[in-house]
Amino acid sequence: MRDDPTVAALVARASKGDQSAWDEIVERYAPLVWSICRRYRLDRPDIDDVAQNVWLRLVEQLGALREPAALPGWLATTTQRECLRVVRANDRLERRAERLADELATTAYQARIDEEIITAEWNAALLAAFAQLPPLCRQLLSMLMAEPPLRYAEISGRLGIPVGGIGPNRARCLARLRRCAPLAALLADGQEGRDDELRA
Repeated sequence: MRDDPTVAALVARASKGDQSAWDEIVERYAPLVWSICRRYRLDRPDIDDVAQNVWLRLVEQLGALREPAALPGWLATTTQRECLRVVRANDRLERRAERLADELATTAYQARIDEEIITAEWNAALLAAFAQLPPLCRQLLSMLMAEPPLRYAEISGRLGIPVGGIGPNRARCLARLRRCAPLAALLADGQEGRDDELRA
């Protein structure tokens, strides 16, 4: 994921002042920042403080990133450091900060962070690919994933597709989704295991 040309392109555009690129970076990676903050059990004001500092540091450092495509890892590391700063700022939480620092050094914790980075990239690619589908495919797949589940008869009535055509249409839409550039890039980058989720 660290050599993802899409991320490098976003960083390049944002460093030149492209607001839409900034917005896409924040939308794509805000869940990563929040998930790390939640691991530190910060309250909402502290999470907001950490997130604000992370994005501010990114504004300051964006042009100096040695590997622009490594942005997710940079954000994860910066968020961890900011979380530790907040935790250590409160004397009553000093012991907790030491425990969290120990946990931060463990291989298992780093593995979780790596998985969260991959998940953030996967979710961003899935959303981008989904947006590229024709409206009928987006509607059909959304209805098939609805909670509580919709009956095929109800889907048929809403979309005007015969009940017997829902399955084949679903298969075609999923195949088209997998061929969309954002997902195709991930699948070609050794993410084939994730493809099983699309077949469920």
